[in-house]
Amino acid sequence: MIGLVQLVREARVEVGGRTIGQIGPGMLLLVCAEPADTELQAERMLHKLLKLRIFSDDAGKMNRSLQDLDGNGTPGGLLIVSQFTLAADTTGGNRPSFTGAAPADLGRALYDRLLLLAQGRHPLVAAGEFGSDMQVHLINDGPVTIPLRVT
Repeated sequence: MIGLVQLVREARVEVGGRTIGQIGPGMLLLVCAEPADTELQAERMLHKLLKLRIFSDDAGKMNRSLQDLDGNGTPGGLLIVSQFTLAADTTGGNRPSFTGAAPADLGRALYDRLLLLAQGRHPLVAAGEFGSDMQVHLINDGPVTIPLRVT
């Protein structure tokens, strides 16, 4: 499973001009399932996200996780958006190939599983809409952008 994490001051996702998911300070995860992925990769991705210490502490060091964003026990938001283009392969020319992405049925099932797990373990979760034409708006914080891959 491939992920791209961005720290955000705020983020929202729209479909057809309507906001369907929105968070304040926290983390935006763009995520793509790969053909060999199972629910285990969704579980590992969430575990990594919730524990990833990439938010600044009072000394300005990346030492806080999503679960303790402000240092006072207030968690940050998590916006999860499916993005099959993270599996793009551009080695064969100028037009990317997306054969590295899971088939749509598997991708949807793993995205839904990741979302369900996240909603059960974190209080502030919002989501995009799998397979839809989405517009993602964000104010990147830092900027901090980190690629993740779990196997």
